[in-house]
Amino acid sequence: MSFALPRDLLAYLESLDNFIETKIAPLQAANDNERFFDHRRENARTDWENQGLPRDDWEDLLSQARKLADDAGFYRFCLPAEYGGQDGGNLWMAVIRMHLARKGLGLFNDLQNEHSIVGNFPDVLMVREFGTAEQKEEFITGRLEGKRVLAFGLTEPEHGSDATHMSTHAVRKERGGVRGWEINGSKMWISGMHRATHCIVFARTHGKAGDGEGITAFFVPKTAPGFVIQSYEWTFNMPTDHATLTFSGVFVPDSAVLGQVGRGLAIAQTFVHENRIRQAASSLGAAEYCIEESIRYARRRKPFGRELSTNQAVQFPLVELKTQAEMLKLLILKTATEMDSMTQNEIESTLGDKVSMCNYWGNRLCTQAADRAIQIHGGIGYSRHKAFEHIYRHHRRYRITEGSEEIQMRKIAAYLFGYVGPRKAEMAKL
Repeated sequence: MSFALPRDLLAYLESLDNFIETKIAPLQAANDNERFFDHRRENARTDWENQGLPRDDWEDLLSQARKLADDAGFYRFCLPAEYGGQDGGNLWMAVIRMHLARKGLGLFNDLQNEHSIVGNFPDVLMVREFGTAEQKEEFITGRLEGKRVLAFGLTEPEHGSDATHMSTHAVRKERGGVRGWEINGSKMWISGMHRATHCIVFARTHGKAGDGEGITAFFVPKTAPGFVIQSYEWTFNMPTDHATLTFSGVFVPDSAVLGQVGRGLAIAQTFVHENRIRQAASSLGAAEYCIEESIRYARRRKPFGRELSTNQAVQFPLVELKTQAEMLKLLILKTATEMDSMTQNEIESTLGDKVSMCNYWGNRLCTQAADRAIQIHGGIGYSRHKAFEHIYRHHRRYRITEGSEEIQMRKIAAYLFGYVGPRKAEMAKL
């Protein structure tokens, strides 16, 4: 068994580093763009007078970086070749995300709004898997050309993790001779709605609360009558782009249905494993950044004439964090490698617990490492002149989103006790 990363992957990381040094770093250094990454970052990014949304100049800078990355062939790495990508797999994406997050804050990879020079495209893959030819042209080609932007509308004010109990519903209607659906309900915490042209709205079309069947996915244009953005919710980490939406008699034609009627929940869950393993890798990389910065600071800092690193009260917490990081890294790489050899159904039936282990522990480890880095750095660690508070505030949300810690632990327990997964037959005999 070899634990060495493929040579071509290591070469790719080197090419990424060279691209960052020659193209992205100069852009970040120009026109005082450092204000978006130094101690001024939260204020520079946030339009406080416009609902706390991201400032246009901040998002314009991110767009410039993505354009450079796309021109250089990095941005679409994980996409299929037919869409200009390189069919990047889970192992490569996990290693890349670790590598970039380990560098700290920068224009190359700022995941506060899912920005990276190596993009993640769950919406594109979702439409490719379930969309019609017309939908692929509009929402994949249009998305890559910047003409279409999709938001993802699953969570509701009264229903977060319990998606099968959603209140938003759709009924068959006909308007002006066009057959379609009328949608009523609400959604909350819908990210990116300020830039989106459409929202993929999940609504119950038949069945009862708690049923996995009977939920349908719809492409709903933001301009549709009855589609209202009620507010943007201010959060622990600003700026916000998390909208609360209401739908009052919103009509969409049959052509707006994504996939099969009643099978929308399966669509929502299709690429959850890829997202979770990549998020775990990002959190691990950020944790390693916090650990390494703390080690270096502890060697330089000399209170009372002795290096701070000579104190066991400093050493032991970092030893524990580093040990956990090394073990988690092996699990992430092993799981990502196995995912690359499986179908979606196989991943769900045999690896779903491992993906959840990686994700919930990676996100928790990151916040623990950031908190410890703040403590070791003292006053300067608590300030915004260091990246730790930003890392903590950003990654803290991932202990709730992408499946909360509790939901993921519940899933692991289901595998562990044989209610689902490979141990089901064996444990049923008990």
